[in-house]
Amino acid sequence: MPKSPTKRRPLTRAGLMESALALFTERGFHATSISDIVERAGLTRGAFYSNYRDKEELFLALYDAHTDRLLARLAEAGSGLEAEGDPVARFLDRIGQSPEERGWFLVSMEFTLHAARDPGTARALAVHEERLTQGLARLVARALAATGRQAAVPTEDLTRLVVALSEGLTALQLIQSTRDDAVQGLARRITPHLIEALTEPAAGN
Repeated sequence: MPKSPTKRRPLTRAGLMESALALFTERGFHATSISDIVERAGLTRGAFYSNYRDKEELFLALYDAHTDRLLARLAEAGSGLEAEGDPVARFLDRIGQSPEERGWFLVSMEFTLHAARDPGTARALAVHEERLTQGLARLVARALAATGRQAAVPTEDLTRLVVALSEGLTALQLIQSTRDDAVQGLARRITPHLIEALTEPAAGN
């Protein structure tokens, strides 16, 4: 018996997201058309527009899916982080260490520049970025607590700084591939000083 439209929808959306992510990674957001996405997914433009208004909305769905995967992976690794002397430095390592994360970095940075030129898109992206920030902030607070410390500034602000440092280092590693050794240990050298300056002993310690 053929699947009803309601039952087909999750499969259609999954197919469109998988196709879009592959194409955005290979070609870039701007160089990929909706026709490219549906052709690779084996679907129709009608199927696309019954699920997403435009490429921007599809990208934001990918952003949320990436957020869920990243937070789940970091939460799963939480016990390992707690056993280490500098858990926030390890966050930097784990956020950007996989080829998947580096590929996503290229896709998300291109979209960020796209959004910067369009106030409406920027506002929409900011909402999804805040969801990621809040999730990471909870994990950062938990990791700090395991070492008897807490943020001396709002944890969300510390998290934004950690993410900005991670993204900057990822960009350096991608661009300066011939000097990778100069960048490779940078997080571990800098982060302890950053954390020392922006954290304090937790209450009761």
